[in-house]
Amino acid sequence: MGMTITEKILARHAGLEQVTPGQIIEVDVDLLMINDVSGPLAVQAFKSTGRDRVFDPSRLVIVLDHYVPNKDVAAAEQAAFLTNFAKEMEIKYFYKLGQSGIEHVLLPDEGLIMPGDLVIGADSHTVTYGALSAFATGMGSTDVASIMITGKTWLKVPKTIEIEYKGQPGRWVSGKDLILRTIAELGVEGALYCAMEFKGVSIRYLGQASRFTMANMAVEAGAKNGIFLPDGILSDYVKERTQTANRRIIYDESDRDATYERHVEINIEGMEPQVALPPLPSNVKPVSELKNIRIDQVFIGSCTNGRIEDLRIAAKILKGKKIHKDVRMIIIPATQAIFRNALSEGLLELFLDAGGVIGPPTCGPCLGGHMGVLAPREKCISTTNRNFIGRMGHKESEVYLSNPAVAAASAILGRIGSPEEVF
Repeated sequence: MGMTITEKILARHAGLEQVTPGQIIEVDVDLLMINDVSGPLAVQAFKSTGRDRVFDPSRLVIVLDHYVPNKDVAAAEQAAFLTNFAKEMEIKYFYKLGQSGIEHVLLPDEGLIMPGDLVIGADSHTVTYGALSAFATGMGSTDVASIMITGKTWLKVPKTIEIEYKGQPGRWVSGKDLILRTIAELGVEGALYCAMEFKGVSIRYLGQASRFTMANMAVEAGAKNGIFLPDGILSDYVKERTQTANRRIIYDESDRDATYERHVEINIEGMEPQVALPPLPSNVKPVSELKNIRIDQVFIGSCTNGRIEDLRIAAKILKGKKIHKDVRMIIIPATQAIFRNALSEGLLELFLDAGGVIGPPTCGPCLGGHMGVLAPREKCISTTNRNFIGRMGHKESEVYLSNPAVAAASAILGRIGSPEEVF
């Protein structure tokens, strides 16, 4: 009986020839990641067992990225706690302020994750790495602590939903629009504990950055993981990073006779950029239907859309223009390397000339942590992944999700609008 790409990866890491949906398995973990929010809880649970060594110091990655630069004393204490733990355990891949970046952009770009890997992170958006044809998912602190000891974890094999995209994306349409449209079709629990397998003709038009965005937001439909099949675009991305990984790369494919929970077909021909209205990522409408929503803030960045490709798109819209007098615009490159690239390409100067503010790599604004918190009744259009009540600040604020082109155009217009209106 055939298997999906997700089932093949899980079977191999369980040492089994075959797995089926619903089966409980124990798997070896290739890479484990913790950050400055979830990490201290996991480390405390680990230390409570009396263990003095993690399973492999080269396979536990620690990233300080949510509240950096430290926003208050509590954040500073968390960062110091993990810094000391990293030194104590001789962790090979420890990323602090000045070396770091947003974890879900940093780890792939550093070459720490390869196709065919099984990756666990103490963060729900660990699913991002499915864009590398890897199985990746988030877990809670107790499960993560157990992996820190054993290098293993247990999983229930998920059913797989096959999502096929047809049509060629329009000029301003990217992976963000495809995934928002998909979440709208499925609902926020439509893929609960399922694998979302992205495929179809449309995918060949998407660069690796768009694929990361789509895999990143699979969890917003309740998915256990999101995953892409390997192709030339992925192999080109991986070729530049194989030296860091220093292990065998396995390009899995789904078998033709694999069993799927269901097949979802989405035609994107002629589709406009999409915008998710509060309070859910599934509350999606075409941008042309939202011309009367005035905004106070624009945020371009995050693990969803803080890559250099995203910044280039925003710069294309903003070049030679000024943001609206009633709008503040925050732009955060996702890693130090992306910041440096944006600087050398003149993008940061362009953003400053437009009236924007540029921040260091951090998750801060996305989760309402710092560097962009919203006041009551303020509206923000953001390239992030969640727009729940109170997500970016006060519970009476509103967050609208879009791609970088729409966010940049809206900054100029002072309201939600299309790039076609300003470009």
